[in-house]
Amino acid sequence: MAAKTTAKATTEGRNFRRYKDGDHKPGSWSKQIFQAGWSHKCPTYVLRTPPCSGSCPSGHDIRGWLDIVRGVEKPPAGLSWQEYAFRRMTEANPFPGVMGRVCPAPCEQGCNRNAVEEHVGINSVEHFIGNWAIENKVGFPKPETETGKKIAVIGGGPAGLSAAYHLRRRGHSVTVFEEKPLLGGFMRYGIPGYRTPRDMLDAEINRIIDMGVEVRANTRVGRDITVAEIEAGFDALFWGLGTHSGRGLPIPGWKDSSNCISGVAFLKAFNEGRLQAVTGKIIVIGGGDTSIDVASVARRLGHIAEVSQQDRIEHIILGQTAHDVAATAVREGADVTLTSLFPVEKMFAAQREIDDAKREGVDIKGGVMPLEVIRGADGRAVALKLCQCTMDGMTPIPTAGTEFTLEAELIVAAIGQKGDLADLPEIDNGNGFINADRTMRVPGKPKHFVGGDVVRPHLLTTAVGHGRVASASIDEFLATGEVAKRPKVDVHQFNLLNKLREANLQPTAYEGGAVRGTSSAKFAVHNFEDRAANEIIPHDQLFLGHFLNSARHHREEVHIDADQVIGNFQERLMALTDAQVVDEAKRCMSCGLCFECDNCVVFCPQGAVSRVRKDSRTTGRYVETDYFKCVGCHICTDVCPTGFIQMGLGE
Repeated sequence: MAAKTTAKATTEGRNFRRYKDGDHKPGSWSKQIFQAGWSHKCPTYVLRTPPCSGSCPSGHDIRGWLDIVRGVEKPPAGLSWQEYAFRRMTEANPFPGVMGRVCPAPCEQGCNRNAVEEHVGINSVEHFIGNWAIENKVGFPKPETETGKKIAVIGGGPAGLSAAYHLRRRGHSVTVFEEKPLLGGFMRYGIPGYRTPRDMLDAEINRIIDMGVEVRANTRVGRDITVAEIEAGFDALFWGLGTHSGRGLPIPGWKDSSNCISGVAFLKAFNEGRLQAVTGKIIVIGGGDTSIDVASVARRLGHIAEVSQQDRIEHIILGQTAHDVAATAVREGADVTLTSLFPVEKMFAAQREIDDAKREGVDIKGGVMPLEVIRGADGRAVALKLCQCTMDGMTPIPTAGTEFTLEAELIVAAIGQKGDLADLPEIDNGNGFINADRTMRVPGKPKHFVGGDVVRPHLLTTAVGHGRVASASIDEFLATGEVAKRPKVDVHQFNLLNKLREANLQPTAYEGGAVRGTSSAKFAVHNFEDRAANEIIPHDQLFLGHFLNSARHHREEVHIDADQVIGNFQERLMALTDAQVVDEAKRCMSCGLCFECDNCVVFCPQGAVSRVRKDSRTTGRYVETDYFKCVGCHICTDVCPTGFIQMGLGE
């Protein structure tokens, strides 16, 4: 059974009472539209974006697929709720299995449910749906029509594969150029397999390839094929190169020490299967998720005594040699220390990952800064000099008299990275990155678009979102030669017209002529306003008193003790069960969209609000107002839990 948290008993901060004493007095003449028990205002149904979607870099319609899982939004006939949720989910992000496991979930931090007790476990629902789709071999359909346009996607990581997926959906021909033998980018070469199981990753990548995407692996643009050749052969280019060049420490002794390496290089050697063990004491400098991955991998690999110079760890990591598995079969626990400029409680890594690393035997020292690499007679690092520090924003301030030294056989810097653009000076902005505007277009290069860490190192889901936005921009560029501004809230939204069409309830054609009022018209969606592209609905515009405390369903986690960690590469995060995932989705408050609670129907004193006839009802069109009965008392607005009902002028 997955563990559950205890819900908070307090109701402090909940708006059981939306209005305060004195709020009945108008603050200005314009507000005197309210007169006793009536007004000239009537309820209007206003769609707005929930903060979970507004916080999601990949642009998920999170509320949409949670409403499907919980049973509020019904799938079309013949489609299971699991597949319907998967289809809605992958309109934005084709990697639910990956993101449900490793995304730090900024959506959960933004969730309005945090004002009640604890956020919805959005990640856990995504994890479940990702697993279900793989287990049931759900694929993506090939496009119904081909545009004849050809796009080159350079880099087969999360940004490149996201762009390839969205472009292929639009009917464009896509060729992915990948330097490495396998696709996946940082998902494969930067994250350990116990966090992104390779069978799961392969399944999600192959779904995209099976749409008809061509792949040219082992091909480095700038070396094996020139940019000019690609420009000549394709209608547009997308750069999704990632950042596979790590940053070194800006301290004396680092640059010329062969056993001082980047976290990127360490994880790449491990994920390629060349690094089978570590030798001696390891120091990892960082504080983010990559540094935790390096330290945790080192603990799992275990320590062996160095047997020859060619087996030195830097030769394995930086060269193309590999450890002999037989020679590394007998291993002991590795001595791994992770240091961070910030105190442990303020490190950037996810708290769950920090707790696991500690449990697995990683010694984490927060609030310390490296000062100097101490080298031996052979020029290799033998120790690292550090001191305690405080932080002034992002600048460390050393504390005098606190210097100390840690011995080290290997020092790994996981403090950031940049693109490897040595062969591509024409797109390098001079800092190892590629510039982009808000449409993900490279300034001054009309055919060139870009996304992912090579623009700005951030989350995997950010790279996926860049690919989504860039694909839309490329599609517009190919059709018109121009690219328009992106919406203010640039995410996938619930689309009422699409839902009406899906349910065969679409409006009829408008026949022209003047019409006063549209409440009985069949050509219009009456009294509905879509503000989702411009507004995010905050918790103080909801009726939070409607929601009872309900504990979150936490996924079961496999915790590994320090004496059991060597060679343990099993997945740690288990998916919820079918029943648990439905119950967790029911905790969603459906912010900004009706979830059919009937409050407005029950509490309307005039009987003006009623359910739409069953044969005309669908998500977003559940209730309607008789404006001959409505007196504008705004009670329906007060009791609407989701903030979907707003008072506005109308007839």
